[in-house]
Amino acid sequence: MWWMMGENGGHYCSKKSDDLCGTQESDRGFGITRLCCMLRGIDLKSIIFLLVIIPMCVIGVYIHGLKISYFLRPLWESPPKPFHDIPHYHHENASMESLCKLHGWGVREYPRRVYDAVLFSTEVELLTIRWQELYPYVTQFVLLESNSTFTGLPKPLVFASHRADDEFKFVEPRLTYGSVGGRFKKGEKNPFYEEAYQRVALDQLLRLAGITDDDLLIMSDVDEIPSRHTINLLRWCDDIPEILHLRLKNYLYSFEFPVDDKSWRASVHRYKTGKTKYAHYRQSDEILADSGWHCSFCFRRISEFVFKMKAYSHYDRVRFGHYLNPKRVQRVICNGDDLFDMIPEEYTFKDIIGKMGPIPHSYSAVHLPAYLLENAERYKFLLPGNCLRDKE
Repeated sequence: MWWMMGENGGHYCSKKSDDLCGTQESDRGFGITRLCCMLRGIDLKSIIFLLVIIPMCVIGVYIHGLKISYFLRPLWESPPKPFHDIPHYHHENASMESLCKLHGWGVREYPRRVYDAVLFSTEVELLTIRWQELYPYVTQFVLLESNSTFTGLPKPLVFASHRADDEFKFVEPRLTYGSVGGRFKKGEKNPFYEEAYQRVALDQLLRLAGITDDDLLIMSDVDEIPSRHTINLLRWCDDIPEILHLRLKNYLYSFEFPVDDKSWRASVHRYKTGKTKYAHYRQSDEILADSGWHCSFCFRRISEFVFKMKAYSHYDRVRFGHYLNPKRVQRVICNGDDLFDMIPEEYTFKDIIGKMGPIPHSYSAVHLPAYLLENAERYKFLLPGNCLRDKE
């Protein structure tokens, strides 16, 4: 069949070929031809995956990357060494001798002196409740405030202005107050440096306040409030640990939202000159159960929530500007959600999953600071059923 043969004896087909990949193109068209050949090997689903799914994944990681890393935390971080929990015994009608004996301690002939030292930012209401709770048993209240936040934001000396209005007149005879200027160092983005700087300054203020060996020193933030009976127990009992952490009931926004009883950073020290340093991290393995309350982000005004979100050491959690929107902040408070849209900071998947979602509401106001209940109308924003906050 001669019409099927080419000039050189090869087979020939008169039908035009549409196989661009098997032909030699000019330099000008080679790039387009090559792209067409590559696309012929990819089906429609793959194209959709490349153009839709991958960008969505990238956006999802950008928005929720921090949440994902917190959820996967158990894969690379083990739980810290557990504390040795000391049972806490108390009844208002029990003698101090009996209570000390129940804890395995002796009783003293006279109580130790007690110093309560705090770094202050803006928490006027919680400071008042704290000092009223501890007033009967504290020898000296020591307070230091700065004209900057830990993140370097300028702030007024809030306590100084309230002090000028005689709002804290009840503690004046026992008050040692100091202020320190923020360093405002350019380029220093680690807020923990500023926090450490202020804690060193607080050490110096304590010495000016007259603290001596074997006095009790309470180290805790303003919102970590030891109960008065806890401090009275420790000042009367002999042979208590040199450093004792306090396990506090953990609340968020108010006493309507109990989180857990895992707050542990508050501590009480038997002071030793040259050795005791003011700190806010784990310093011993001993912890006393049920020793008070930790009420985090417990503010009266929405503006205070916004300020702290920008000012405290973990300001990097404010990943998007809308987190600071007052309407969103108010909605989050009433729902018991997380201000930073974060996954619970736990070390096991069981604990993480168990705490996901809003914090359940509690309607119990039993065993709260006495001054809070005696002035319930003034501090109703801290009590169950009162989640709405003032704007300014």
